[in-house]
Amino acid sequence: MFLDEFCSSQGGKVLIDAVQASRFAKEIAGDFNPIHDADAKRFCVPGDLLFSLVLQRLGLNRNMSFTFLGMVGHNVLLNFPETVASSFKVSDDAGKSYLKVDRSGDNSCDGAMIENFIRSYVAFSGPNFPHVLVPLMEHYRVMFNTERPLVIYDRMEFEFDTLDFNNPVLRSLENTLDVNGKRGDVRFHFAVVSDGETVGRGFKRILISGLRDYDKVLLDSFVENYVARMESYRSLVKEEKGLLGFGF
Repeated sequence: MFLDEFCSSQGGKVLIDAVQASRFAKEIAGDFNPIHDADAKRFCVPGDLLFSLVLQRLGLNRNMSFTFLGMVGHNVLLNFPETVASSFKVSDDAGKSYLKVDRSGDNSCDGAMIENFIRSYVAFSGPNFPHVLVPLMEHYRVMFNTERPLVIYDRMEFEFDTLDFNNPVLRSLENTLDVNGKRGDVRFHFAVVSDGETVGRGFKRILISGLRDYDKVLLDSFVENYVARMESYRSLVKEEKGLLGFGF
């Protein structure tokens, strides 16, 4: 499956190096958060890659929730249990857990359908910043600390009416930001549509710490730097591949 180039196997366990994780973030998810740069001091594997590996290895259930418990660093050996249990965790050899998965309902291991759903979900999830989060913060007149943004991917869940679908597309629904002092709870709601029919729905939740008053000048500068990094990376990939008009 297409995820094989973004991880490796070692003794039945999954190993993700920083370069693989960074490529997934940028080239598949469109996520240019500096924390996913291979040389980042506080590097962590994208949560969407862990989510994707669960689906590839254990299939897609009609009801699933993913709760992120910790950040996975470079070359951490991960245990993805081969189980039919309704609840399980992805952990390392020391017993530290990074992801909790809860699931119920019918299960499908249709590789093509699962890949299509993964690609659709991460294409929705990865670019939440700046396209969705920035307007949301502007609306509520708050923002994160641009010098040390603390934005944590906390949870996502979805439910399907059926698993008999092809070429799913995620459509954005209501997005909310609940402010509690210096803490923000953000939810990006989505519908899963196939052949014009809604077949599922869900949401992604992120937590923001260190909220402060909205400052358009500071945030605009942060976004400009973010977009510049994105465009620089994509130009470099185009040059390396030698493909005019190559895109993600």
